[in-house]
Amino acid sequence: MRFKKQKRHRKAVRFYTTCFGFREPFKVLCDGTFVHHLLSNQILPADAALAKVLGGRVKVFTTRCVLLELKALGPSYSKAFEAASNLSTARCDHEIRKHAVTCIMEVIGKSNAEHFFVATQDTDLKKQLQEIPGVPLIFGLRNALFMEQPTALERQFVKSSEEKRSHISEVELNLLQKVTKDDEEETEITNEDGDLVGKNSEMQVLEKKKKKRGNLNDLKDRPQFKRKKTKGPNPLSCLKKKKKVDPNQHPVSEKADDNTTKRTRKRKRARKTKTTAETGAT
Repeated sequence: MRFKKQKRHRKAVRFYTTCFGFREPFKVLCDGTFVHHLLSNQILPADAALAKVLGGRVKVFTTRCVLLELKALGPSYSKAFEAASNLSTARCDHEIRKHAVTCIMEVIGKSNAEHFFVATQDTDLKKQLQEIPGVPLIFGLRNALFMEQPTALERQFVKSSEEKRSHISEVELNLLQKVTKDDEEETEITNEDGDLVGKNSEMQVLEKKKKKRGNLNDLKDRPQFKRKKTKGPNPLSCLKKKKKVDPNQHPVSEKADDNTTKRTRKRKRARKTKTTAETGAT
């Protein structure tokens, strides 16, 4: 049962968020009867209990007229008055205290522009609010909180608003007619007999097109972006090609290579000069 209840609440919240623009943190406007019900059934804290129902962050509000009404009811509602005074007050602009039902109806208005969830135990207030599309209602039943499902009037209102969006308005229709007329004037290059128009008429058409599109010379001043061309691979990152070795060729020993490469140097002996003694003997 608890899972089914949460699923119904999620569907209702999704309906109001998508169709009427409700967003987190959700604003909940409470009257005196709902605050009294929370205290008598120990549904505390109120913001945490409401957050479970709506599945998101919550801000709880009340009005000045509701506070004054709770204060006037006497000591039996003193705890409810103290609890309600801790809530943030919604602007009602009533200098003289009014009945809580009329005050809340004026705060909601005709379209609920502030996107309030209304929490109440008053049946008369519920009936009046159900006639206004886009006003979700929350009520308490013993020690649990419930959210009412969207009414048939609200679903019909959403369907009619979607149909209006799909159709073209009169302003958009007039704009389309103007655009089509301008296009027809540009395409009319031939005369009534079907012959081609002279050079003068062609020049006039070209001038009109230039005025609408702007001077072509202004295009030179605009930044021109070069297209990126595909570049080759980085030569530094490429490996050098390995030489292919023929399998038929016999490997030559390193020693043989060394012998071939070495040069044979002949040592030249220096001739000794004949001494003076030998020369004298001869």
